[in-house]
Amino acid sequence: MRPLPASERTASELHSEKRPLLLVEDDDRLRTFLRDNLAADGFGVIEARGVREALARAHVHPPALALLDLALGEEDGLAFLDAVRCGDGAARRIDPELPVIVVSGRGSPPERLRGLVRGADDYVVKPFAYEELVARIQAVLRRCEGRRRQGLIAYGELCIDPERRRVTLAGAEVRLTVKEYALLVTLARDPERVFTKEELLRDVWGFRSPGRTRTLDAHACRLRAKLAASPRRWIASVRGVGYRLAEPC
Repeated sequence: MRPLPASERTASELHSEKRPLLLVEDDDRLRTFLRDNLAADGFGVIEARGVREALARAHVHPPALALLDLALGEEDGLAFLDAVRCGDGAARRIDPELPVIVVSGRGSPPERLRGLVRGADDYVVKPFAYEELVARIQAVLRRCEGRRRQGLIAYGELCIDPERRRVTLAGAEVRLTVKEYALLVTLARDPERVFTKEELLRDVWGFRSPGRTRTLDAHACRLRAKLAASPRRWIASVRGVGYRLAEPC
């Protein structure tokens, strides 16, 4: 894992983020190696040795990206990924779209697939080349920056600002929970399309098998109530299928 000296890379190749990287790694030597070299390359770094510590640190200091080991003593790093993507419990105030790169010694195809299916943006197997890890960090951050630059989502009097995670209806701010916001954004990105319940449970909640849960219906009901100030009926139910953003005019 020989680091590439910063002097060998141009300034444009180094990503300078105002928000730090969250390094979740219980191996002291590897964590120190990565912390020192990432800091030398212009990244801010906050460290955690386990899942609970990582969630607490991310809550206080929102990171730009997380580097996540999976074997964290008695804890499984996938629990951190699940908590962030679900936006529940200790991760309620952490961006559920936080970019996460798994950095793990678990390198079999099923294990890598499991990490990606659970929501990882990339998967790096130990041992790795430091140069490759930095390149992957920069690539994931570039993709996320591209998503942020897509700009406002507007449909009628409803406006969503993804960068600020702010929703307004006829100019008035609407305060939503993490899952209400994620559901609204998913529907608003293709407002005339009917999304099936299975799609929404998979994409918003990460359910691989929806079963008989009423979670989606409950969230859709609460979201509809919060948007009730408008004469338009938002979060329209399509019987036996799913939901669309609004009833056709």
